[in-house]
Amino acid sequence: MFRHDPPLGEWFTADASVLGVALVFPLQGPAGIFGPTCELCARLAAERINGAGGVLGRELRLIPVDGGAPPRQIADHVEALVDLGVVQGVTGWHISSVRQALAPRIAHRVPYVYTALYEGGENTAGVFLTSETPRDQLRPAMTLLARERRVRRWFVVGNDYVWPRRTARAARSYARETGGTVAGEVYLPLGTHDFEPTLRRVERSDTDAVLMLLVGSDAVRFNRAFAEYGLDARCLRLSTLMDENMLMASGPSATTDLYSTAGFFASLANQNTLDFHGQYSRRYGIEAPALGSLGESCYEGVLLLAALLKRAGTLDVGAIGAAAGTVSYEGPRGLLRLRGGHVRQRIYLARADGCDFDVLTELDLHSSPS
Repeated sequence: MFRHDPPLGEWFTADASVLGVALVFPLQGPAGIFGPTCELCARLAAERINGAGGVLGRELRLIPVDGGAPPRQIADHVEALVDLGVVQGVTGWHISSVRQALAPRIAHRVPYVYTALYEGGENTAGVFLTSETPRDQLRPAMTLLARERRVRRWFVVGNDYVWPRRTARAARSYARETGGTVAGEVYLPLGTHDFEPTLRRVERSDTDAVLMLLVGSDAVRFNRAFAEYGLDARCLRLSTLMDENMLMASGPSATTDLYSTAGFFASLANQNTLDFHGQYSRRYGIEAPALGSLGESCYEGVLLLAALLKRAGTLDVGAIGAAAGTVSYEGPRGLLRLRGGHVRQRIYLARADGCDFDVLTELDLHSSPS
């Protein structure tokens, strides 16, 4: 309903009046559940930029690439677009295994703005990151829950790839800082449907909290199974990847005592968020997919990419990197600046309230566990 793409063949014609940007976002697989919101938010940002004159005198045009395909296939596709001169930048939400395949192929040639929360540690030249990392997102959330909910024993349930495994490694350290421990870990293939063996392990572990590191519809199915198993009455859940679309798909009966931490929630009552709601609803109407942090991150990605190019005044990746430390832009998450290739931002803790999030607090990113 919301797609207005030209025929595929038109993507393969370079146009000097157009700044082509590959928008890599999921159209299939577990993350496909929030893919439509990713696209709509990115397009809204592109329209805002073009309405203000574009970038370097050129129209910014998004070229969709399915970020739910196999990582090597995605990297081949995007590299081909760069080779043909069709794209001069890359952005979007996709999992870390896609970023790891893509960055070495294109980041030294065109700027690459990665919008997904991730495990941290990315320092490839030409890669810029808009979203959360465990140090600023997970650590203060675990610290607060240890203090306020007396969580001492954690159990990690994640998909089996780099983001969940490296985040779990950080979580072990954060748990120790508060006098706790990670009592168990399970890693499941993307697309898992049967969670009963995992739930039996969680039950036997006598854990206080489950750290969910599951993507999209995998997290939805886990939430439902968790509630059906009765574990929602025994331990809380914390997710660093849980947006409003996933919450609604889980259903209110499956979200008791479920916490999420992110840099954006649609229910935040501040002027930036309210303005963004207004723009989104005016553009796409009441039938549009729900706003959430994962889709909204693609809006941030397009804004940051445009800001980087405008500040450097060139498409040269080296010059863009040299100017990056002076780049700032304003969007739904407020006025943001880059430091060390990463956007620095506020992070919030929210608790599920039916099919919405109740934002409890802004997390203190500098607090020390007691």
